[in-house]
Amino acid sequence: MTINRVIISGGGTGGHVFPAIAIANEIRRRNPSANILFIGAKGKMEMEKVPEAGYNINGLPIAGFQRKISLSNFTLPFKIIKSIMMARNIIKTFKPELVIGVGGYASGPTLRAAAGLKIPTLIQEQNSFPGKTNKILSKRAHTICTAYEGLEKFFPKEKIVLTGNPVRAEVVNIDGKREKAYEHYQLDSSKKTILIIGGSLGARTLNESVQEHLDLFEKDDNIQLLWQCGRHHYGQLRGSTKIKKYPNVKLKQFIHSMDLAYAAADVIISRAGAISVSELCLIQKPAILVPSPNVAEDHQTKNAQSLLTQGAVIMIKDNEAVQQLIPRAFQLLHNPEECKKLQTAIAPLGIPDAAHRIVDEAEKIALN
Repeated sequence: MTINRVIISGGGTGGHVFPAIAIANEIRRRNPSANILFIGAKGKMEMEKVPEAGYNINGLPIAGFQRKISLSNFTLPFKIIKSIMMARNIIKTFKPELVIGVGGYASGPTLRAAAGLKIPTLIQEQNSFPGKTNKILSKRAHTICTAYEGLEKFFPKEKIVLTGNPVRAEVVNIDGKREKAYEHYQLDSSKKTILIIGGSLGARTLNESVQEHLDLFEKDDNIQLLWQCGRHHYGQLRGSTKIKKYPNVKLKQFIHSMDLAYAAADVIISRAGAISVSELCLIQKPAILVPSPNVAEDHQTKNAQSLLTQGAVIMIKDNEAVQQLIPRAFQLLHNPEECKKLQTAIAPLGIPDAAHRIVDEAEKIALN
């Protein structure tokens, strides 16, 4: 027995959108005729990425609470009420067997409406520290699929199933791609490679960290850098005469072939978003995490600490990164024993079949 009709809701960032699409793909793999509808937030990335993946999506006028004083905060209660009503109408018309929430603005109104209509719900929680919305929704959810252990202090223990985070298989499939990666990114195969990724928009701290220590790539000619700086910073950095002086530094606005970038890397520097962390657990390469301080409830620090306590990564605080990050990466590359320890510790933490496990749980709910 397979799922025939399902609504998947959430988005806002790739960390929510791509797991949602991975879950949908697994449902469709099992049942090609399954009717899958997404509900997202108008103006957010899911409204573009979901149709690109071949699925229909409806948008709600929901938005997030702004930390600074903003007129939009005064209209937020009305947007929430309208979004719940719209989600309720969509659910009543579509008649799903269950509703899956992956986090993000749209997930709250949709799962609340589903629970009110007695439609079974499943929450997929990507982070080691859940947001307030999922904590509230968990009380009426049937199952909560988590990527980390120890979430009993946030959710009802009997509802929790450890499944991992779904990641794009094409991103973490790096076996046998190293030589192709060197050629693709014009890297020297005789040198060690640092990969630095700050997300699609880049991360100012990570970029400043590199700029502060560019001279290291001249002093140590055996280390090269593949640097994703992001759209916001690329124009300025590309025009820097200082950066052009360093042939070992390969500056990219955005890395499209992430599998090749991972394949080329000897050490990876990254933020600590849930999906990035899940990918690193499957890649199994030495990693340094710099959690972003600009996220709700500091969940990136919690994600990083969950690996740090197991000796699986190195963590550097954002406010210490400019001075410490790049020197620490060089130090790590020159210490094969430490690299091996990190790889050994992170290897058991990856869950490659997370989407499969989540859909197993979804089927139990839908077909019960």
